[in-house]
Amino acid sequence: MEPRLNIITLGVTDLERARAFYRDGLGWPMSSASVGDFVIFKLATGTALALYPRALLAEDAQVNDSGGFGGITLAQNLGSPQEVDEGLAAALAAGGRLLKAARRADWGGYSGYFADPDGHPWELAWNPYLELIEGNLALPD
Repeated sequence: MEPRLNIITLGVTDLERARAFYRDGLGWPMSSASVGDFVIFKLATGTALALYPRALLAEDAQVNDSGGFGGITLAQNLGSPQEVDEGLAAALAAGGRLLKAARRADWGGYSGYFADPDGHPWELAWNPYLELIEGNLALPD
């Protein structure tokens, strides 16, 4: 199997609120492939972020939804600590909730966390050891 990730789907409790947060609040471009209960955003990396009602997603995956932290965070690497601060400010202005203020990290970078309206944790980080080329990670082999 190829090491590839195409779509990240977030289970949301209020589809319209989540759509507004990402589309109107953060300004992310919504794809015309969005239909019915499925909303999909084109990301700059060639991947996509999808929103789907949480109960329907759990039913589709045949899992029991305990409603707690799922052990996953989403992350966006940025080009500088200033971009991290600006990104956190934009997320909070759009209705996100601050989980961890941005600060220097033990590993030498700079990062902070916010939660979207459904509580999905996002890390915004600057990592001096990773190169970004046109917004995409250039990971060494």
